[in-house]
Amino acid sequence: MAGTSPKLIMRGGRKSGRNSYCNRAQPYKNPAQTMPPNLTGYYRFVSQKNMEDYLQALNIGMALRKIALLLKPDKEIDHQGNHMTVKTLSTFHNYILEFEVGVEFEEDLRNVDGRKCQTIVTWEEEQLVCVQKGEVPNRGWRHWLEGEKLYLELTARDAVCEQVFRKVK
Repeated sequence: MAGTSPKLIMRGGRKSGRNSYCNRAQPYKNPAQTMPPNLTGYYRFVSQKNMEDYLQALNIGMALRKIALLLKPDKEIDHQGNHMTVKTLSTFHNYILEFEVGVEFEEDLRNVDGRKCQTIVTWEEEQLVCVQKGEVPNRGWRHWLEGEKLYLELTARDAVCEQVFRKVK
C-alpha cells in the first residue's frame, strides 16, 4: 500500500497509528460532551428585562400586566431523561408544565393568556427550546444554564423578555 498514510490503514476494524477508536464516517464526539445539561433544581428569581412588552405582545390586559410585573416567580425543574416538569411558582398563580422532550402536545395556557397551543420542546445544543404554535406568532421560550444561573428567554411576536434565576437547591 505504497503512498498510503499508516494512520488510514485498517486492521481488525480499528485504525492503526496513534488513534485507536473505530473508523467512523463522521468525526468522533465524546458522548459526555453532547449530553444536554440536567436542569433539575430550585431557582429563585433574580431579574427580568422587557416583561411588559412581552405581555403586551400576548394581548394581556393592563390590570393583569401590572400584577404580573410585580411578581418574582421561582422555578422548580425536575429533569429525568427526556421527561421534564417545569413549575413556575408565585404568590399570584402557579403554572406547571410537564412534557417529554421532542414530543408535540397541546398546551393549555388558558390560565396564562386564555389560549391553547401546540407545543414542542427540544434541545438545541445546551438550550432547552420551546416552540408554541397558535394564535400568537413567534411564541416560545428557551432555558439555559450559565454556572448557577438559569436564564429564560420568552418570545411573542417581536417582543423578547429575559428572566434570570439563581439556583438555590
